[in-house]
Amino acid sequence: MGFFDFLTEDIAIDLGTANTLIIHNDKVVVDAPSIVARDRISGKIIAVGQEASLMQGKTHENIKTIRPLKDGVIADFDASEQMISMFIKNIPALKKRFFTPALRMVICIPSGITEVEMRAVKESAERVNGKEVYLIHEPMAAAVGIGVDIMQPKGNMVVDIGGGTTEIAVIALGGIVCDKSVKIAGDVFTNDIVYYMRTQHNLYVGERTAEKIKIQIGAATEDLELPPEDMSVQGRDLLTGKPKQVQISYREIAKALDKSILRIEDAVMETLSQTPPELAADIYNTGIYLAGGGGSMLRGLDKRLSQKTDLPVYIAEDPLRAVVRGTGITLKNLSKYKSILIK
Repeated sequence: MGFFDFLTEDIAIDLGTANTLIIHNDKVVVDAPSIVARDRISGKIIAVGQEASLMQGKTHENIKTIRPLKDGVIADFDASEQMISMFIKNIPALKKRFFTPALRMVICIPSGITEVEMRAVKESAERVNGKEVYLIHEPMAAAVGIGVDIMQPKGNMVVDIGGGTTEIAVIALGGIVCDKSVKIAGDVFTNDIVYYMRTQHNLYVGERTAEKIKIQIGAATEDLELPPEDMSVQGRDLLTGKPKQVQISYREIAKALDKSILRIEDAVMETLSQTPPELAADIYNTGIYLAGGGGSMLRGLDKRLSQKTDLPVYIAEDPLRAVVRGTGITLKNLSKYKSILIK
């Protein structure tokens, strides 16, 4: 086995709708947008990740930018496989090797995923030389990454707001007791902003600009203690067709996102209402953990959820990487966590 071990590399992948993160040797070696740019004529992939993201919304007809994952699930099989493969090839330590080593992988998946979708993820991984492939549910990985001891007979609630899905789960004894996966997350917030700018300011902005607005002045509530400064946004005037600029404040974004956040709140309340009483008692003491890029970027979301549920809400440190960190920890301690992984 020793020689084979030398030939095998362990990698943990958080395959996200918006970002893909990969951990190798306990370090995050890939953290890039889940986007590929493809040449329409030859069908070749020209760029992945950051490079492809810069092209988004700025391409001519021969280049198409694709986001291979939709709602946390592989939508474009071919593109996602090439994207994973290129990300793996870009891992510095593997670049030096003459041949691609066999890979032992743990990949993170949304909890509401179907069998067919799970198989799609596994097959993609096996095609890029994955010899042993394990899957882990996102809320589980997030809980491990936050530092919760999930094997204890104690209830913990995790709300993980990503790009495509919001995963809400109550975890105890290394299993998910009740969970809810809703397709309201970062991408929906971005679309809400595009729609708001169009209807309120007659300004047509692209996805990348909307994303920037969300990160710079995104808020979940109109009364923030430390409000961000107003932001000037450039786009196309829908009436005159000319490029123009408007000033917007975080209050407007809070208005734009209100409906979507209400739906996340409802999902959290519904999950709480399905929680067995003993675990509900634990959650009253431990509170709710918030992870994922979509949730942590919105200022005041923790406060808003806390007011709604009357529970303390904690944002994970480095929430964007909580999931991939958890995935990496389970990979390192495979024997301990084997029971929570899906083979």
